[in-house]
Amino acid sequence: MEIPQFHHTTYLAQNEWFHFARTILPNQRPRTQHGQDYHEVFWIQHGQARHLINDQVVTLEEGDVVFVRPCDRHALQGLGAETWLVNILFHPDIIDSFADRHPEVACRFLTHREPLPTQLHRDMRQLADLSRAALRLETGPRSALRIEALLLWLMAELNEATADIPASAPEWLARACTAAEKREVFAQGAAGLVAAAGRQHAHVSRVCRAVLGQTPTEYVNAIRMDYAARQLSGSTDSLTEIALDCGIENLSHFHRLFKARHGMPPKAWRRRYQRSVIQPI
Repeated sequence: MEIPQFHHTTYLAQNEWFHFARTILPNQRPRTQHGQDYHEVFWIQHGQARHLINDQVVTLEEGDVVFVRPCDRHALQGLGAETWLVNILFHPDIIDSFADRHPEVACRFLTHREPLPTQLHRDMRQLADLSRAALRLETGPRSALRIEALLLWLMAELNEATADIPASAPEWLARACTAAEKREVFAQGAAGLVAAAGRQHAHVSRVCRAVLGQTPTEYVNAIRMDYAARQLSGSTDSLTEIALDCGIENLSHFHRLFKARHGMPPKAWRRRYQRSVIQPI
């Protein structure tokens, strides 16, 4: 069967530099994957989806962000009651210009030649930030300046989030490290990272030490404590609730891990960094 090809000229009017869409994905399984001549980024705003990508199947959850390249063939299917998708299609000239000015970042997220495109996860706070940025993009003109501003911000955010994954990391480890950003994975500790890697624990441990300079436990605990710091500064959840969210039942152990990572106890962090909440009159 011939694969359908989608073209940016179908979606972009003259002088438009991007296309923005919000969609509720249908639950019907797509008949075929399609190709395209443009880059796009999409994320799951709510629910779950099945991503058929380059003849593989990947389950996506709320907060998952995917960069699709012109070399990819893909299709999407909603899972469950409702799956809300936000999608941005880029004019090819925008990507070419960005790649010329920021080749290392573009190679990492947009133009690499791995079998699957880059997929990252945003937690609730990060997803809310992304949603606000998308809303500003959605309600304004489809100008080059607006889409470049979003692209630069998003690339900087994601590059910082994945800075601890060396380029020398094998693909399976890089994907496992990305998966470990999800709460349901890091809450399992090292076991979650190992399961995401799909390799034997001893092998994952050896490669982690060689490539990351850390054990799987040390790597996951750093993610846990960074998540805890965001929760302490951005929520009113108790320390016990946050520790349990991290998959840590022993509160004393949680305190030790947090202080080792951030240089102060959790309560001191909250006093210093928690945002002031303005109560309505």
